[in-house]
Amino acid sequence: MEKITKNIMLMTSMLTACITTQESSVAAEKKANSKPNFVIILADDLGYGDLGCFGHPTIRTPNLDRMATEGQKWTSFYVAAPVCTPSRAALLTGRLAIRSGMCSEKRRVLFPDSKGGLPKEEVTIASALKSSGYVTACIGKWHLGSLPLYSPNAHGFDYFYGMPCGNDDDLKEGLDYESCMFNPKLEYFNAPLMRNSETIEQPADLTTITKRFTQEAIHFINQNKDKPFFLYMAHTAPHVPLFSSCEFRNKSLRGIYGDVVEELDWSVGEILATLKQNGLDKNTFVVFTSDNGPWTGFHDLGGSTGILSGGKGNGGTFEGGTREPTIFKWSGKIEPGVIMDMATGMDLLPTISKLADVSLPNDRIYDGFDLTPVMFGTGKDPRDIVFYYRDTQLFAIRKGEYKVHFKILPDNGNDIFTIRDLPLLFNLNIDPSEKYNIADKHPEIIAEMKEIMKQHQAGIVPVENQLEK
Repeated sequence: MEKITKNIMLMTSMLTACITTQESSVAAEKKANSKPNFVIILADDLGYGDLGCFGHPTIRTPNLDRMATEGQKWTSFYVAAPVCTPSRAALLTGRLAIRSGMCSEKRRVLFPDSKGGLPKEEVTIASALKSSGYVTACIGKWHLGSLPLYSPNAHGFDYFYGMPCGNDDDLKEGLDYESCMFNPKLEYFNAPLMRNSETIEQPADLTTITKRFTQEAIHFINQNKDKPFFLYMAHTAPHVPLFSSCEFRNKSLRGIYGDVVEELDWSVGEILATLKQNGLDKNTFVVFTSDNGPWTGFHDLGGSTGILSGGKGNGGTFEGGTREPTIFKWSGKIEPGVIMDMATGMDLLPTISKLADVSLPNDRIYDGFDLTPVMFGTGKDPRDIVFYYRDTQLFAIRKGEYKVHFKILPDNGNDIFTIRDLPLLFNLNIDPSEKYNIADKHPEIIAEMKEIMKQHQAGIVPVENQLEK
């Protein structure tokens, strides 16, 4: 009797193990065949040379360095503008900001008192994916409109946790902006922290904001691990004013700026670890980049463009203003390596739409291209031209290896050239620092670029300016 009982128990155990194995196999197969998840991590004012994997000698970024080693490091990745609002609008919509009215010479970005924002007619990555069953979240800095009709929730995001503008907005009345950025104190700032439409903290504690953004992102991933999701994590770091949490304060060789970047790197590591712990790393496409180049006017409180000229603001149409340190990671799906093909933030919408098998409306002009042929090594780069806008004006054009400046502002990061030298022509493959003007040697390239500019500008239709409302 005892022997029969033992045999029954053994058979039951084997049957349970078999069922469990089958269930695990089915679950694994289901997860492998499910829609891919998407995570975009966007830094704020990070320089091309601010990461270890992009050459910085004194800022430690082990998580981003590992991400670059395991993924693809894109060395010619651009954003559409050298300041926050138009760059972010273009990234989310796949369209130059001039097409949506999200750029201006008078008010270069949106402010807390702005009455405009990203028009409701614009299709964002979030709204495109939401239409296909994705759960979507915006965590961090929005900066595309403070009023409810322009909020993240109005543009396809199920969940918003962050700031409607930036960490430097809502400065206390009577204070000088530059003085407060060079010598920041928490009591100078009154930026709100919101959860969806509710203000949950004002002023936001800027010393813990990177940590709390990260905690919210982890919670979102954990809560939605069994659903297809899109996480847009738009940090306020390392935009001035610079504050870090106590764990990172005075830890970097690069001072407070390095502290902030190293905490940003920690945050990326936490996100990647959460994906892996949930078995999602092989089904999640992760992008890390920045909204524009460093604010070099703040000296050591701003970042580094490495070998590039220019930076955020006036010199933004030089490479340092819009070429960003960018990394793609998708474990087991894209081969690791260094990608030198051109790409822009506007390419993310069509690329993600392709990967998610989502159709975009065909009633508008898109400035982005599907990058999957380059990512997977199956074809050529679809992009051959980059337009460099400063607000509503087209300052420069890159076609292939050549870049022409038709307009510049004197603050180009090295003060070598003036408006009397225009047009400027550089071969960016040979001279990425834009030091050696070769315009006089190639009049035919200048002529070709002028024709490209003429054709492009003919396709720009005037729309209501959102930043001047």
